[in-house]
This record gives sequence, C-alpha cells and structure tokens, in this order.
Amino acid sequence: MAALSIDSKYKMLSGYEIPVLGYGVYQTPADVTEDVTLHAFKTGYRHVDSARGYRNEQPCADAMRKSLIPRGEIFFTSKVPPRAMGYEQTKASINSSFKQTGLDYIDLYLIHAPYGGKEARNGAWRALVEAKQAGLIRSIGVSNYGVHHLNELEAYIKEMEERYGKGRGGEISVGQWELHPWLARKDIVDWCTERGVICEAYCPIVRGQRFGESVVQELSRKHQKTPAQVLLRWSLQKGFVPLPKSVTPARIEENANLYDFELSAEDMKALETSEYSPCAWDPTTSTD
Repeated sequence: MAALSIDSKYKMLSGYEIPVLGYGVYQTPADVTEDVTLHAFKTGYRHVDSARGYRNEQPCADAMRKSLIPRGEIFFTSKVPPRAMGYEQTKASINSSFKQTGLDYIDLYLIHAPYGGKEARNGAWRALVEAKQAGLIRSIGVSNYGVHHLNELEAYIKEMEERYGKGRGGEISVGQWELHPWLARKDIVDWCTERGVICEAYCPIVRGQRFGESVVQELSRKHQKTPAQVLLRWSLQKGFVPLPKSVTPARIEENANLYDFELSAEDMKALETSEYSPCAWDPTTSTD
C-alpha cells in the first residue's frame, strides 16, 4: 500500500478529496467542542465528523474559523438526524446546519441511519442530491446502512437517473459504519469496494473495550505502540477512514501518531476475527 501520512487523502466518487484520518465529536459536549477541535487542528487533523444529533456543529465551525486554517483545507461532515428522515425534514435539517454553522458549504452530509421506511430514506436522499446540485454540499453518503438498504438506494439512484438524466441521482461517495476487527462487516465493505465507495470507521478503537485482548497486547509490545494506535493502524491499512474520538489532548495527539510504523500481513491476519460484536448501536439490521 502507498505510504500514508496525516496529510493523506482519498478521492471520492464526487471528485472531491477526503482526509484519511478524521476527528470524531460524537457525545462531545458543546461547551468543550471548540477547544478540543482546535487542539485536533493544531495536532494536524483536517477532518471533523459531526452530526445534527450531536448538537455541536456550531462549535466545530467556530473552531474552524478560529484556527485560521483556510476553509478549503478543512473537511467538515454533518448528518441527517434519524428522526428527521424524509424530503422536507431533510431539507430543514440541511438549512439548520447552515444556519448554525455559518459555513458557505459543507463537505459531506450523510443520512445518519436507515430509519423511517423506504419512502423516508428516498426522500432524504433526494434532498441531499438537490443540496449537492445547488452547491451547498460537496459530497453525500449514508451511515449505518445494511446491504439491503444500500441495494435499495442504488436502485433509487438508477430510477432518478432514468427520470431526470445521467448523474442526476447523485452518488454514494461515503458510507460510515462501526468498523473494527470484531465487527469487520465484510459484506458491506465488499459492496462499497466494488463501487468505489469510501468506508469510514466509527468506534475504530472499540471504546477501549478490547485493549486487553492478547493479540492487541502482543502487537502493542511488538510495535511499541498503544492498543489504540494498533487498532487505528489496522483501520488505515484496511483502507478505511477512521474517526477516533477523544476530549483528552494527549490522546488526540496519540491517535494521530500512526505513521511511523506499519502492521505486517501477519499482524493484519492475527487481528482477523469471525465475531460480530457491535459496541454501539447497529441500525444495519433494521428491516423497515
């Protein structure tokens, strides 16, 4: 694989680039989000993953402005709340994001979860496509979709193209899931890989719950790296975009210090498991 650095980026189907390492702000209180995001920027991160449901879009945007880093060098993500699915609700969600952040554009907007039924999912997607066509959002995608949801969306995109013209259905540039060795989601990852969809990994260090696993400890000793760094390196070498979250400055720095070692093929093989063990929610199994 090509050598990676904190400045590495992948090109998405939209034509835009996404930084390979992101900084997650899930459950980060609004009153500390600005400071910790600023610290992430000082550490070298250029990618912030927020959501309407996190209630911290505004302090993320405030940190972006205060950092004095050119806007074009920072990648910002938000998401449609699960309770705001549907065409009109998603349009309102997007408008609220712009009202709160004051940004001129948002780099990536995702459907946060496949709840609400087919009509609501398709309506939300149509609203995202329209916002992208209007230049408000640069890239669009989904989060927590199962393969059956992805197939449904792919069919809807084709339907939109047949109705409105080629390219008018949008493209799934990014999919975001809980991804780690104990939840590798091969079916979903294969679906995305075949189509060039970038996979983002949330909970990439499994909330610390697996640091004591013997294989993680062995690799930590072998590479003189922390368990978190081993798991984040695994994520990078799988081709994912990991989104580690921390409010501790030292850990924010630790989670970015991933580029002076590499896991061998044997190391990667040792981290393979057949487990399906989410540490967070799992909307991929939703059947509505």
